[in-house]
Order: sequence, then structure tokens, then C-alpha cells
Amino acid sequence: MDAKMETVGGATVLRFERRFKHPVEKVWRAISDPAEMAHWFPAAVETELKIGAAMTFTFPGEAPIDGSRGGEILELDPPKVYAFRWNSDVLRFELVPDGDGCILYFSQTLGGGGLGRLGAGRNAAGWDHCLGALDARLDGREPEAFTEWLPAMQHYLDVFGLAEGTRADTAEGAELRFALDLVWKPVDDACKHVARLADTVKEGAVRWELFADPDFGTRVELTHTVPAEHADAELAAWPARLKELFAAVHAG
Repeated sequence: MDAKMETVGGATVLRFERRFKHPVEKVWRAISDPAEMAHWFPAAVETELKIGAAMTFTFPGEAPIDGSRGGEILELDPPKVYAFRWNSDVLRFELVPDGDGCILYFSQTLGGGGLGRLGAGRNAAGWDHCLGALDARLDGREPEAFTEWLPAMQHYLDVFGLAEGTRADTAEGAELRFALDLVWKPVDDACKHVARLADTVKEGAVRWELFADPDFGTRVELTHTVPAEHADAELAAWPARLKELFAAVHAG
């Protein structure tokens, strides 16, 4: 089941729903006990299970992330609701009994405004995998290896419309603006692919910018100034070009 993306109070929210054939108590332990979370959550978690408790998150091979990049428990109502802040995001888990099993309603509110929204595709793809690993853990199975990151992220580029742009009419014609998340790829690696794509644009003028943000990853932003009579066609053409760029960058 695909994630859904909504805008709530100006923030981007990803929503997931999963049914597990296990009782609430068992699933609650899997989503709240740091020792159990280690089997499916993307980072090791250290905390004390009480509202207001600080949290640290450690990715494999890294030191714990603390300070402004740590977290805090915001809600705790066993065995129903568990919510916490992770860096600028808020993760919320809610369990509802359903026959002999239960339904998990999971959401991620992305911090960072528009920059956070750009990463919605990679976040959704990652959580799909993690929730699959949670299901395997509950069933006593080994989780499947996740080797198809590129098609998973490309899928959500389409589902969420993350490669689409905006148009603003000007005295000179029209100004088209686009921004695309390139995850954590080095800017230097992305530059050569941007240069190749720039050579294919024959109409108007394009201004490219590449950014490496320590919190939100690498992104490309472009502004295409084009005669008004060509604006709609170029606005429709750019998503395919940007998805081609995304594939090229991630294919190495």
C-alpha cells in the first residue's frame, strides 16, 4: 500500500497504514522497545520511555546524533500511541485492535518546510522497506534485502508529483521553477549529469543551482526563462528530464 502525502498546517505529512496479524501488545513492544526497534528501525535508538525523555539515533558506523539532531518523546500512551521528534521531523505510531490482529497508523511530519517536502519520496520508499522489515520481525522471518532503491524512489517521484514545477508570467515571457531532491549524492557527481541535461535545452535560458545541505541532502534547483508561447510545453517536458537526471545520478 503506497504512502499518502498531505499538507497539514503548512507541513508535509507522510501517512502509512499497515495491518499486522499480531495482537496490539506484541506490536507495541516492537515499535517502542529500543532493543526490538533495532531489528527494523533505520537507526539504533537510545531513550527512556517517558514523555519528555531525550533520544539519540545512531546509524551503523556513526557516532550518536545528539543536540539539535537528536530527539524527544512527545506522546506515550501504551499500548496505543507513541510519538517522538527526530531532528526536525515528528514520527507518530498509533495502534488500533482489528480482530485477532491490529492496524498501525504511522505518520512522519517532515520538518524544514519546502526542503523537507523535497525528500518525501526517499522517506516514503525507506519507510515502506522498514515497515516490511517490522512485519518480518513480528512473523519471525528474515526481512528481504532492499536493493531496489532507485525504482522505489522514482515511483514516489511520480506518485507525489515531486518533479513538477511552477510557472510565473513575466514581462519577458514566463519563468518556470523546479527543485529536485538528489538524496545525499556528492554535488561534484551530480554536476556532470546536470551539464549533459543542460545541453539538451534549446529554448530560452536555464539557470541551475546545486546545493549540499547537511540536514536535507543534495538538491538541484533550476529556473527556465522561456517565451510565453512555449511555457506550457516546457512545463510539461521538465518532469521527464528531471527524472532522467535523477536516474543518471543514482546509477553512478
